[in-house]
Amino acid sequence: MKIFPFKIPKPKEEALIYQEDKEVVFYGKLHQHEEIQISYIANGEGNILVGDTITGYQKGNVIVLGSNLPHVFRSEINTDETSVMMTLFFTADSFGNNFFDLPEFKILESFFTSIKNGFKIDAISQKTVNQFNKLKKANEFDRFILFFKLIKSICLHEKKALSNFIYDKPFTDREGKRMQLVFDYVMTNYQRDISLEEIASLSNMTKNAFCRYFKLRTNKTFFQFLIDIRIERASKLLLKNRELSVIEIAELCGFNNISNFNRKFKELKHSSPLQYRKLNT
Repeated sequence: MKIFPFKIPKPKEEALIYQEDKEVVFYGKLHQHEEIQISYIANGEGNILVGDTITGYQKGNVIVLGSNLPHVFRSEINTDETSVMMTLFFTADSFGNNFFDLPEFKILESFFTSIKNGFKIDAISQKTVNQFNKLKKANEFDRFILFFKLIKSICLHEKKALSNFIYDKPFTDREGKRMQLVFDYVMTNYQRDISLEEIASLSNMTKNAFCRYFKLRTNKTFFQFLIDIRIERASKLLLKNRELSVIEIAELCGFNNISNFNRKFKELKHSSPLQYRKLNT
């Protein structure tokens, strides 16, 4: 199954689709699809942007995304390690209209409520890992059985929402390409000053029009989004590059004022940079 921005062609004869991605860098284009997505990160790390929030992912995580939820995976590029992701795609009607409304599936109600904003599971049991590993070689019937076992297992794990706000209309291809340009530009240039004039020009919009457009689709101002990107990057550097001081990390992530960096970091991570580093040792 090839993934295109905002569209995933789904073979009509398949109700449940298994896909395994093995790449140095995962598909990095903002996209959405009707299919609900359950992904296990077998190897690799990076960030996933969903709705209004950017979140780090790493080996052992499970990522679950609801139907038509715009998202983009951004793998760490400073590595020779291969990223591996195992994914199941399905729709609410894959097995027939109202199939999941049957009384027998009442236990899955929390699952379908949680996927609307997407969620991440930091660590899963070895039993669940084994179920993912069996998917590749399973025939269609066994894969169907494994699918329900996986969902049941996922319901029992602690979840972290991937987004607080979801734009209530599917993006058009034009909107998707415009937002993709903005996201790519910010994630590549977050370490330097980015002016509103600069980013609005990239989008072929006036400053005021861009501000309204971006806020409507992310529920954040552009500069709030930029700070989120910077803080998420800083949190990774604090853990992976322990030889770097907090001041050095702040500068690498685009902050010219250490007090401002400390304040913004605490707002988003609920601890100071030094505390965050110690707590995650």
